[in-house]
Amino acid sequence: MSQDIRDFVTSSCDLLALGEPTHREPAFAWVRNELFVQLVEHGFRSIALETDRVAALTVNDFVQEGIGTLDAVMTEGFSHGFGQLDANRHLVAWMREYNQNQPPTERLTFHGFDAPMETTSAPSPRRYLEHARDYLTRDLALAADADLALALDLDVDFASLLGDDERWSRQEAVWHAAMSVGATPEAEKLRSLADDMLTSLYARAPQLIASTSRAEWRRAKTHLTAGLGLLRYHKQASQRIEEAARISSLGATRDALMAQNLLDIRAVEAHRGPTLLFAHNVHLQPTLITMPMADMVTNWYGAGDIMKSLSDEHHTFVAGSLGRNETFGLREPEPDTYEGFLQRRITPWGLTTTTTFPSSARTRTDPTPEQGYFPLDEATLAGADAILHINDGPTITTP
Repeated sequence: MSQDIRDFVTSSCDLLALGEPTHREPAFAWVRNELFVQLVEHGFRSIALETDRVAALTVNDFVQEGIGTLDAVMTEGFSHGFGQLDANRHLVAWMREYNQNQPPTERLTFHGFDAPMETTSAPSPRRYLEHARDYLTRDLALAADADLALALDLDVDFASLLGDDERWSRQEAVWHAAMSVGATPEAEKLRSLADDMLTSLYARAPQLIASTSRAEWRRAKTHLTAGLGLLRYHKQASQRIEEAARISSLGATRDALMAQNLLDIRAVEAHRGPTLLFAHNVHLQPTLITMPMADMVTNWYGAGDIMKSLSDEHHTFVAGSLGRNETFGLREPEPDTYEGFLQRRITPWGLTTTTTFPSSARTRTDPTPEQGYFPLDEATLAGADAILHINDGPTITTP
């Protein structure tokens, strides 16, 4: 057992994926912060969290350049309510303080790698498409000829195609295929237009970057890919297929978008150093996700599995494990479970290998769906390089 992440990270590691087994346990984020400090000393220069990639641009502006205030970026720069976590606030403040004493090339970068959606709802793509349109049109007059503009119909009335944002964002638009707007003629037109805009963004990159900057071009691309991702997600929500297959396709689409974002992030960060990735275990494990929902069993390939298939970079996956937290009803695990075995050996938290379990160890069965806790099982352990186990969540105190 160790509390030094460097005991489990080789010099060839490009992406360290640190998982948490539930989003309800803040102790994992506090331990993550401590491990990130160690990793920065080991050459890591970026961190990517399971939060909206576009919103996280605001956090990175603050971390890198001091733009805005800490209160503002914690409110505006996170999705899923993660801006309310004290550990995330502490992370952002520490990164800003660290960067103040560093040259631009050595400053730490903050990324989100999630799409701008929840599992049960996805917003209108309006703000993302309009940002990209505005970026493309403000310098359109500088294009050498009409062909460079790729005959884009950028004067199209976005408002008429999008309609009321609520018809996109309501939960019924995801949970009921018949109420989805993803297959409407207007949505099809928006997807076609967004695809043309992405082509134009690349085709005009020399001119656009010369008149703005590479950073602004990347920001426009991030917005546009987010808008396209939302349109694709809504399209999957509209499929009139068997319900377990439809929900599985939604999960697969979200994780595919996560993987696409991670590939983009690593394309930018590769020359600067490795990246720490922090998210729920299910998104990071390099094995098929199987998730019971209501009376269904859904499954799809997660972002971690997709990344390992597409990238030649060296990945390390550390799976999160929790013994107990009475505040949300997770009680002491049975002694013969994986967590029970770790519970007797690790206090208050520690890192260990995946080869320490007896052959009789089993998966715990006491967690409830409301806890959002995914216990250790054979598939998770088979895909993990190490385990981060926390004995009792509330015992992990703030710095």
